[in-house]
Amino acid sequence: MSALTILSDEEQSYFDAIKDFAKKEITPHVTAMDEAQQVNKDIVKKLFEMGLMGIEVPQSLEGSEASFFTAILAVQAISQVDPSVGVMVDVQNTLVNNAFMRWGSDALKKKYLPQLATGKVGSYCLSESSSGSDAFALKTKAVKKDGKYILNGQKLWITNAGEADIFIIIANLNPEAGYKGITAFIVERGFKGFSVSKKENKLGIRASSTCELVLEDCEVPLENLLGEEGKGYKVAIETLNEGRIGIGAQMVGLAEAALNHAVEYVKTRNQFGKPIATFQGMQFQLAQMAIDVETSKLMVYNAARLKDAGKDFVKEAAMAKYHSSQVAERVASLAVECFGGYGFVKDYPVEKLYRDAKIGKIYEGTSFMQLMTISKILLG
Repeated sequence: MSALTILSDEEQSYFDAIKDFAKKEITPHVTAMDEAQQVNKDIVKKLFEMGLMGIEVPQSLEGSEASFFTAILAVQAISQVDPSVGVMVDVQNTLVNNAFMRWGSDALKKKYLPQLATGKVGSYCLSESSSGSDAFALKTKAVKKDGKYILNGQKLWITNAGEADIFIIIANLNPEAGYKGITAFIVERGFKGFSVSKKENKLGIRASSTCELVLEDCEVPLENLLGEEGKGYKVAIETLNEGRIGIGAQMVGLAEAALNHAVEYVKTRNQFGKPIATFQGMQFQLAQMAIDVETSKLMVYNAARLKDAGKDFVKEAAMAKYHSSQVAERVASLAVECFGGYGFVKDYPVEKLYRDAKIGKIYEGTSFMQLMTISKILLG
């Protein structure tokens, strides 16, 4: 078996430890958080205490200084219990922290990474009403005035916005230059002119906050520029390439949970005098689900390994995100069917997993955009 796909003993031990943590600390709250549409604050605190919100952050900046692959394992393990908490950990590590480490000045890293590693949630803010797949059709504008940047506009569908204190805002500093005017800024919740507005009432991952942000003459210090003026498109594209592997891990964890629930249930559900697990039709369905889950996991692991090795991983990330989100929706749907009528009610876990799976095809690049990325690379 390829060294790209298997886990070392240390990695397996880490995965098992995070999975045990999630089962113990998160499982009792999953239903309540889904209904309340909010992650339990004690769980957020424990994520920081476990070092799960600054996995790649250097120890000198109070992080765990582990690999990108380690972050992917954490997202996968937590998502087996609750994909809503999984995406909080994912956004913090693969988007926000990674953007700071790659593009932040030394001063920004020293100021913000210790906060992100130990107690403050971060949020990555790109989408707008007119810019989804066309990520650079941004209307949020920035101007440099009186020794600061002034931002005006709105951001929609922003993950972690309800809990976050630190936001990476993508705006256009020079609209006449098109995408070459796009620039990334660091905004704190308390900055003048910044507010978190409407919280979306969602189909799935309901505990994960998804909100609108409003910037009305929001004042940002000049030193809170992330990267260079006019290079925000690079920040956005390259960060999302890494984030897509994280979403792949979330979807893998979700699919694994759905499969595991289905396998256990069919052993106990009797029809025609015997467990439905004894019927070949059910066995073959479970086998196909297991194959799909395994292939998506290996694709996610491979993309993460390539990233850590410093090799090109863009195509593999797009493939992993596309395939794992397809698999998660399909496997969760089949799990509902395995449970029969029970699968359609909230008393059993697969109903929630089915709702949670749908977003995987949409955020951090739709399935169509992943296919576009893959085909462009294939065709040169």
